[in-house]
Amino acid sequence: MSIPAGQTDVIIKSGQRSYIFSPSFVVLYNALDPGMALKPAGIKKVEYNVLTWKVQDSSKADFVQKKVNASVAGDGFDDRILRTKAEWRTANIFNAGERTEVKATGAYRKGDTVFFNIPESPSFKLSVYLLTTAKPYPLLQYSLRPLRPGFYSVGYTGAPSLAPEKAAALWQPLIWQEKRIPDAAYLTPAFMATLPATMVNDGVNTIGVLAAPKEIPFQPLPMLPNSRFGVSLLNQQKQLQPQVYAPMPGGYLSQMKPGDTFEFSFYLVAGPQSVNDTYQNIAQQIFGFKDYRHNDIASLNAALDNMVDYSLSQYAWFIDSLKGCAYSTDVPGAVKNVSSLNPLELALVRDDSLMFEKRAYPLMEFMLSREKFLFSLDSTQKIQSPSRKLKGPIAPLSELVALYNIFSKKNDFYLLMAQKEFNFARIRNLDTKEKGNNWINAMYLYQATGDKNYLQAAVTKANEYLAERITQPQTGFNDPMQGSYFFWPTFTGRWIEFLQLYELTQDKRYLEAARQGARQYTMFTWMCPVIPDSLITVNKGGKAPMYWYLKSKGHQQMYYPEEQAPAWRLSEMGLTPESSGTSTGHRGIFMANYAPWMLRIGYYTRDTFLMNVAKASIIGRYRSFPGYHINTERTTAYEKVDFPLHEHKDQSVNSFHYNHILPMASMLLDYLVTDAFVRSNGKISFPYEYMEGYAYLQNNLYGAQKGHFYSESKVQLWMPARLLHMDNTELNYIAARKDDKLLLAFTNQSGKPVTATVTINPSWVRFNSKSTVTTFTGKLLKGLKDSSFTITVPANGLTAVALERTAIRSSFQQKILDTSRIATSHDYVKLKTGNAHAMLFNLGQYSRRLYVYLEDDDNKYKQASLICTTAAGKEVRMDDNAYPFEFTVPVDSGQPIPFYLLLTAVDGREVKSESVVLGDKK
Repeated sequence: MSIPAGQTDVIIKSGQRSYIFSPSFVVLYNALDPGMALKPAGIKKVEYNVLTWKVQDSSKADFVQKKVNASVAGDGFDDRILRTKAEWRTANIFNAGERTEVKATGAYRKGDTVFFNIPESPSFKLSVYLLTTAKPYPLLQYSLRPLRPGFYSVGYTGAPSLAPEKAAALWQPLIWQEKRIPDAAYLTPAFMATLPATMVNDGVNTIGVLAAPKEIPFQPLPMLPNSRFGVSLLNQQKQLQPQVYAPMPGGYLSQMKPGDTFEFSFYLVAGPQSVNDTYQNIAQQIFGFKDYRHNDIASLNAALDNMVDYSLSQYAWFIDSLKGCAYSTDVPGAVKNVSSLNPLELALVRDDSLMFEKRAYPLMEFMLSREKFLFSLDSTQKIQSPSRKLKGPIAPLSELVALYNIFSKKNDFYLLMAQKEFNFARIRNLDTKEKGNNWINAMYLYQATGDKNYLQAAVTKANEYLAERITQPQTGFNDPMQGSYFFWPTFTGRWIEFLQLYELTQDKRYLEAARQGARQYTMFTWMCPVIPDSLITVNKGGKAPMYWYLKSKGHQQMYYPEEQAPAWRLSEMGLTPESSGTSTGHRGIFMANYAPWMLRIGYYTRDTFLMNVAKASIIGRYRSFPGYHINTERTTAYEKVDFPLHEHKDQSVNSFHYNHILPMASMLLDYLVTDAFVRSNGKISFPYEYMEGYAYLQNNLYGAQKGHFYSESKVQLWMPARLLHMDNTELNYIAARKDDKLLLAFTNQSGKPVTATVTINPSWVRFNSKSTVTTFTGKLLKGLKDSSFTITVPANGLTAVALERTAIRSSFQQKILDTSRIATSHDYVKLKTGNAHAMLFNLGQYSRRLYVYLEDDDNKYKQASLICTTAAGKEVRMDDNAYPFEFTVPVDSGQPIPFYLLLTAVDGREVKSESVVLGDKK
């Protein structure tokens, strides 16, 4: 960095290029409050709120507020933003006040500081100086003293500018990434900036401006009312020019009077890295991001056990009659489910028949019969566009394939439905239509059928997508596989699926595409504020934070003791806001389903940043289900084991989306298994199926197929509730079984070696005098005694052991996975009467069930009856007197089941269907 003699421009050299940062500013002034407010931007395909200001001059009223329909409502959507009266407003920061442009006329140096001479103005006095020795970038500071009362904002406008067509990449939080250029000079407020910067890359270097860490303090939680600044990228000439404005017009501290002083500091960024690598460097070098979390409050296994217990309790608000999770947080009277695979995985891995009967099986029926994930019997409900129709399957193709594979391909109707969905387009969630015939679904059909035509289609179409979407930076919101942009996966390309295609084909191009997308995704994760090395007082006065949205819904205040907690435990670093459309209200969400994927990609590519982001989003955050988000104040309420154990209206800290509980449990299980895979260098590995869900709720399902554990092959993942007790919370574990062997892998989440005593739950595993414990890796300090042993696990390492000659109790898992004696049979029929569907579930040696549902609703029929004949020849009748009309019938093993329907129309007529038989051999 240099300032040539007699000049004022700051010249920063990077490689063979030099960049001029001039001491140029603009001061915006408003005599009256300009009414700064967030409003929905009219960006095509994107839901996003931007800052706007009132204007008196109609020629500057260039903001057209996006019209929001009635379906856009619920948690995260703020009517104060979305639905307010029309006014003359601008979203262009350069129109947000009277402009006075100033530039230094001279400079002089004192030691490591350069002072600039700024011409005086009748309205203000601006002092500017530069710290030349600041690291890793020069630090520019200014001080504003107003000379008349009003609302002030100082903008730095001296960074190099670049024509949009010459940019190789750019970034303005939250949504302008790759080469997506803002369509206006939007100002991103501090509380919406995952890093407080804007950047542009010219093909060689990245340049930008970056607010200093002190300008976005840790306390209080960053929100709009306390945001000291905003960052922008587009200048008045529509060139790309990183800018920072502080304070914001009409924002925090902007109202001043003579005698007041406002000070601000920011870095001048120039370096040879890409935009994404610069993001990482800033996060690590300036904001202190690192491997900073550990299991301070509980192991992840303890959190998983508590979460699963909660999911089956009354507080989890599962509505049995509707086979779904209550969704009254957003849509009164509705239920919404994500996937049947989440509870099915938990039932399999945890050997839990109750989870299967209470959650997995009802959701299997729901996902096959309903038209949309959001189901409401109220036909007048418009919020988030629910459906009351039984026009399934709502399960995505990947879920149908996964269910087909899990049950050893003994339920053919899953494959038939999947193949039909491949040639079909369907709206499953909100109003987004999904096309079935794509490379991702072709990949899953190949895995189900082994048909290489599907694999060839997957590879051919993936290569086309790679060329069109991944290798060419996006200039707009036009991903060929996305209809609209809301949740973060829609902004970054299909990187999770590219990872799966890489694991299937070992083609490194797909791994690089996965890494690129994951790296772009990290730019939606919070990397600020800096975490102070101190304790933070929370729950002041014994009150937990009160989320304004829940208060408006009549929820009651929660109380937790006032206490102090280390700041790192309360930090949002590593979490993302919920989405582009709700980022103003949901600062950091605990649903970090991206974590296991990043961990795996980081391992394959040796990208420690991805691995650290993954760990930061999961480890040491809760003891049970923590609700949805960090949104109002810092608190330890989410950490408490009893936090979710309250009735709905008694929750006040954050929102509870009850359909998230089971996906979150799957997320934790995925992380545990992936962490063991990574730390064992792939020596502990289990095959998986894909759980697609919707939005960002993607994870892997384990437990349906056997894997390997160091020298042991064909081992079954087996992690029943509270299998182990450990006297140190820093250790997580996974468990597997094979014959009389119990295999355990312990992962240390801390940066210090951990010694712990481990006790095996005797209700699951029994030992005798011949039982032994040996290690595959790590240190065993004490042999097996009274179901206990002692181990040492290295810092951030893994220790794996085998307990042999044990008696392992497994009942449900053993039965449902045993399909060896299940013969393929006729398992599906469509009946014209009632537009009914009937299917026969073969569930290993555990169960066999007939499920029948009618598409026709209560506008046509007032009662439906199913009459079936048992193996003993006895006729059994079941009646359903209320819509939805559906029946579940246990069926004897190996026996066909004849049945027919008898329907009562709304006018009293009886309609009898044809008689059909399911379960006879093909």
